[in-house]
Amino acid sequence: MSAQLRDTAGELAEVLWREHTVYRERSGGVVIRGEHVRRWISLAPAGGRDEVLVRAGRILDGGTTAPARSEAVVPLSAGTGVLAATCRRLLAEAAADVAPVAPGRAAPGRSKRPGKAARPKGSGKHTGFGSWVILACIAGVIALYVYSTAMRG
Repeated sequence: MSAQLRDTAGELAEVLWREHTVYRERSGGVVIRGEHVRRWISLAPAGGRDEVLVRAGRILDGGTTAPARSEAVVPLSAGTGVLAATCRRLLAEAAADVAPVAPGRAAPGRSKRPGKAARPKGSGKHTGFGSWVILACIAGVIALYVYSTAMRG
């Protein structure tokens, strides 16, 4: 199965991308990396004998790979055309997750002002309850120290 996967991945890589790297994973699957488009595709044996699990994801800055954004199970006997169509759909889904937003509109979780990091929902500038408890404990320890020092002197 791994030799068949390797051959299929080579054919698929030629159809999808002009520039690519194909390599075998430790788990027996095959990965196709398209550095110029910053995407990767993984082909791995699926539950069925003639089925392959196709996964797609992004390549991050520095060359590391992000987890798969989408996946599908395809019969290996379907041919390179069906596999290529499935891969293109999965790659489009992965690209849609990081699509640029129109000017003047902020993407969810992103700040509208450049250079400012967006805060997670629910975290405002104000001090939270836990911080107030810690501050009260510190103030209590200081008050106890001042009181004990005043009683000795």
